[in-house]
Amino acid sequence: MSQSSLSVQQPALAAVDTRSFFNLHWTCFKVLGIDASNSSVYYFVYTVLLLVFVTFCYPLHLALGLFNSTDASTTIQNLSVTVVCSVCSAKFVIYITRMSRIRELESIIAALDARAQTPSERRYFVDLRKEVRQITLGFTFIYVFVGVSAELRFLFRSERTLLYPGWIPFDWRTSDLRFNAVHFYQIVGVSYLLLQNFVNDCLPTLALALLSAHIKLLGIRVSQIGYATKSLEANEEELLSCIKDQEQLYDMLNLIQNIISLPMFLQFTVTAINICLPVAALLFYVDSPFDRLYYLVYMVAVPLEIFPICYYGTIFQLLFEKLHVEMFCSNWVEQTHKFRKHMVLFCERSLKSETVVAGGIVRIHLDTFVSTCKAAYSLLAVIGKMNE
Repeated sequence: MSQSSLSVQQPALAAVDTRSFFNLHWTCFKVLGIDASNSSVYYFVYTVLLLVFVTFCYPLHLALGLFNSTDASTTIQNLSVTVVCSVCSAKFVIYITRMSRIRELESIIAALDARAQTPSERRYFVDLRKEVRQITLGFTFIYVFVGVSAELRFLFRSERTLLYPGWIPFDWRTSDLRFNAVHFYQIVGVSYLLLQNFVNDCLPTLALALLSAHIKLLGIRVSQIGYATKSLEANEEELLSCIKDQEQLYDMLNLIQNIISLPMFLQFTVTAINICLPVAALLFYVDSPFDRLYYLVYMVAVPLEIFPICYYGTIFQLLFEKLHVEMFCSNWVEQTHKFRKHMVLFCERSLKSETVVAGGIVRIHLDTFVSTCKAAYSLLAVIGKMNE
């Protein structure tokens, strides 16, 4: 038997398509009633009901319930969930208006994916898929734990109360049917809002993670120019292709900023409050074990919502700043004068510091995460003084 017949062929790596990472998010949008391709009348009614009774009315009934609070303890404990639900609905509506830009973002990603031709680049995206899966599972666990702890807190209460105190246009205490109907509305509503929050938080994190991945691959690509057996003209063409990739990366960055700027500004605005309030409730106001469990989970979940996007907001900035170093790692000395002119253009463009700014004010960066935690501590100190 010939040696060639005994050789084991390595399976070919599939073409890179990182747009598939967004499939789960599009599925979530469909469940939440946002699917432009579905023209069914029943789906339209479903969409309207969700937007009215969940996206709009759910935060409203919680906000109105704050006016019925009888003491500071109840107000502090319920203000956090009211703020979270209100901001979640606002962010979701903003993302609905940005649907066409998200599709445009996917087209840029598809063009960048097509540049990943070598086996090493395709293997890199296999590892990236595992990283994206970890991000998705992380956000899923956060919101599942929040929902389960909220329901446990409700089930093990000694008295008959709602999941969240809110304004109800009828007296739910008069019958079991009314009480169960209100509880069903609250648990279904908060489940849909948690799904909205999953999309709100995971989508921008995933976008910046893909941006960071393509910047890293561009750096690897330019650093290898001139070392293969290609001709000088072929090296010039490869550098020009890398310059086009660089332009697309800047377009991708601008598009991401346009999509996530306002939602992330709302997120950063209320995160310090949402970190502070559950800590204050744990320290000063709650006694039962399941109340403590709920606020403990809540306290951990809130900063974890913004940490991943702050992390990738820092990573892509560092990778952009490293591109000119990668360029000088190439075999540029032996290339043509035209190649070196294009190389200067590439390096000069990479020297510009790039970052994503939320609302034109707040950088999406790890420094902002630390500052937010410090602000939460300051607010907690104020509540402690008020409690005294």
